[in-house]
Amino acid sequence: MRTLTTHRGHYDKTLLFAVLALIAVSVVMVYSSSSVVALRAYDDPAFFMKRQLLWALVGLGVMAAAMRMDHRLLDDQRVVVTLLVLALVLLVATLVPGIGREVNGSRRWLRLGMLSFQPSEFAKLALVIYLSYVIAKKGPKIRDFMNGMVPAYVVTGVFLLLAIRQPDFGAAVTLAMIACILLFAGGANVLHLAGTALVALPAVYFAVAHKAYRLRRIVAFLDPWSDPQGAGHQIIQSFLAFGSGGVFGRGLGEGRQKLLFLPERHSDFIYAVIGEELGLIGALIVLLFFLLILWRGVRIAISSGDLFTRLLALGITLLICFQGMINMAVVTGLVPTKGIALPLVSYGGSSLVITMAALGVLLSMSRETA
Repeated sequence: MRTLTTHRGHYDKTLLFAVLALIAVSVVMVYSSSSVVALRAYDDPAFFMKRQLLWALVGLGVMAAAMRMDHRLLDDQRVVVTLLVLALVLLVATLVPGIGREVNGSRRWLRLGMLSFQPSEFAKLALVIYLSYVIAKKGPKIRDFMNGMVPAYVVTGVFLLLAIRQPDFGAAVTLAMIACILLFAGGANVLHLAGTALVALPAVYFAVAHKAYRLRRIVAFLDPWSDPQGAGHQIIQSFLAFGSGGVFGRGLGEGRQKLLFLPERHSDFIYAVIGEELGLIGALIVLLFFLLILWRGVRIAISSGDLFTRLLALGITLLICFQGMINMAVVTGLVPTKGIALPLVSYGGSSLVITMAALGVLLSMSRETA
């Protein structure tokens, strides 16, 4: 079994630059956005930045190893099944009292000593690898509903149910969208996909209508000022951050909304801090880096020689960029609030390392298309 790539091409330098640039932005902005909270809670303004820097260094090591790995090692039934089972076990473990850690009413984390791990991040990547593998192996049979699409639907459905049970509606939406795009790219029948979407609509309605906090988020999205101290508070503070930042921003470290006004300032809403301190220009530069990843990732997928590689490259690219675009849309009030972090930028160890591992695989694939 091969462990290293055998081709002689070069890594995609544009993709690598965009990734490293976002990591640098992350370390700087995590410090800027969290220093006040860290000083009050831990008597160390650099507490969260130090952790983010440590995880970034770990992620760089993991990414470097993945870049040297032959990505076709993932095109193996034993590897795919192992990753899938491990992901499912970890997701189930979050729901077990005493093992899963509850934060803000959600059980999305596992406590590992002094560290916390979010299994849904690993599960997203595992599902992308599985779907790429099974669609490629099915080939033209993927157009057959029972023998082609149902196996992919069943596994994806289990992941979605576990994500919703945590609850992590944002992760469920991400997984569902990526699964549909990969099936479409793999040649699945469009009518089957459309029919599935129609059947799923009542389930989505039920999931939203029967949870009061999700309904409040919809109301806050439509009119945040109807509940400025409750469901609308977060997005209003985000608007104030972007508005006060203007075109050029207040200056790095000079933001005001991070001073205990804006919730989740160094995680889900870090893009608002970027908008306030670095202005519209800074926010657009961050968006540009994600667009570069999207462009180069899609280019790698289109240029790849086999279906598994094409689907895996597309899946990894969408996994990162789709979450990034959703996060930016949430923070700017274009879609209702969801618990989706900004990949490579928001504070979080497990998310950062797994995202960098996935990008390492994508960079490995880029050597074949250089």
